[in-house]
Amino acid sequence: MERIGILLADLFDEREFLYPYYRLLEAGFTPLVIGPEAREYRAKSGLAWKAEATPKEAGELKGLLIPGGFAPDYLRRSPEVLALVRGMGEAGRPIGAICHGPWVLISAGLVRGRKVTGFFSIRDDLLNAGGLYQEAGVVVDGPLVTAQGPKDLPAFMAAFLSLL
Repeated sequence: MERIGILLADLFDEREFLYPYYRLLEAGFTPLVIGPEAREYRAKSGLAWKAEATPKEAGELKGLLIPGGFAPDYLRRSPEVLALVRGMGEAGRPIGAICHGPWVLISAGLVRGRKVTGFFSIRDDLLNAGGLYQEAGVVVDGPLVTAQGPKDLPAFMAAFLSLL
């Protein structure tokens, strides 16, 4: 089965992790949970989930998802995570980032000149990184899918899955 990576770090938004995780399973893909370290991480709600692999152990991925919450701020501090995200972007593989997830795209250098959206509080960050911010629930620009928040999960995953 083809594997799709899902990035995880402490204080992830459990809705933006669990909904995509199970949608990937339903669509016949194997979700691979990837963290800066292969260990258990806690969501904002306290839900615990174990990252099965580090970015260096991830191997071949067909696509990558970046849930929101505060986790993207931790993820963007990891050079290995950024290398994985940058590599996926350079290879033209589908990347989905929701809510605060686009912070990781900014740090990986994948936003400049791209149509993007995200949680309202990171609008300035996206603009300052050269992104073409769109006030929309879900924005698709080539292999990049971004969304504003949990209410956009159904459209976000439909757009992401259509790229696979």
